[in-house]
Amino acid sequence: MTAADGRRIRVGQWPGGAKGTVLLLPGRTEYIEKYGCAAVELAQRGYATVAVDFRGQGMADRLLPDPIKGHVGAFDDYQLDMAAVMDWMQAQGLAQPWFLVGHSMGGSIGLRALMNGLAVRAAAFSAPMWGIRISAALRPLVGPVAAVLTALGRGHAFAPTTGPVPYVQRVAFAGNTLTKDRAMWDDMVRHLVAAPELALGGPTVQWLQRAVADCADLAPRQSPALPVYCALGTDERIVDPRAIHRRMAAWPGAQFDLIPAAEHEVMMEVPAIRTQFFDAACALFDAQL
Repeated sequence: MTAADGRRIRVGQWPGGAKGTVLLLPGRTEYIEKYGCAAVELAQRGYATVAVDFRGQGMADRLLPDPIKGHVGAFDDYQLDMAAVMDWMQAQGLAQPWFLVGHSMGGSIGLRALMNGLAVRAAAFSAPMWGIRISAALRPLVGPVAAVLTALGRGHAFAPTTGPVPYVQRVAFAGNTLTKDRAMWDDMVRHLVAAPELALGGPTVQWLQRAVADCADLAPRQSPALPVYCALGTDERIVDPRAIHRRMAAWPGAQFDLIPAAEHEVMMEVPAIRTQFFDAACALFDAQL
């Protein structure tokens, strides 16, 4: 489908039951097919699933001549993608009520959409990107330095320490920051072998600058009056746990699970952790029916 500014995005739909429909928002670098396993979990609990390839990743329009670079013009552009998906869900007459699941960057996009009045009844988050994990020494410098580089025309370069090779193709399973489940890891690797066009490398300087600015803008804003569940692994090394703890502590009635030994991809962790997440999220959804 096409967003209001002409960018082509992509939507996937899985049937799942009569309870309602979950809109699943993937993280940076991710794509619809990666969430087939999540759609199965949700279907087993009575929910259909819709997932989206946001602009700049998956099989949506890439935004630079070099498609391997993770880039965005502005973080608000992702809300144009959200509007297009919601219009499509409405036109398709997908089973209601609707619910939201947001992972990592999808958690940031989803929180912004909720603050803008997204028409869902409840939401669940997996390691949401409400802050990016950066060393204490570098944290005050990242935003200003990235902003200066972007202003100087270096915004399309890879952010420092990143490059063109996708994460799952440049590191080994042992010690990775995504999951402790070997089968899930192997699936991620196989996806990019089978469909190289899904691959995405590191973010650009501009993406990083826009992401840091978006997190800073969201931080002081009041959470929406909506039932919410959030899960975060104790071994999280990608997003900033402090930002998640702060928001969840101040979100009235929210349920927050800190999951021992889980890495970033809670929905793709070992089976017991996956079950814990989907049981808790769907229990919250069920309570709103």
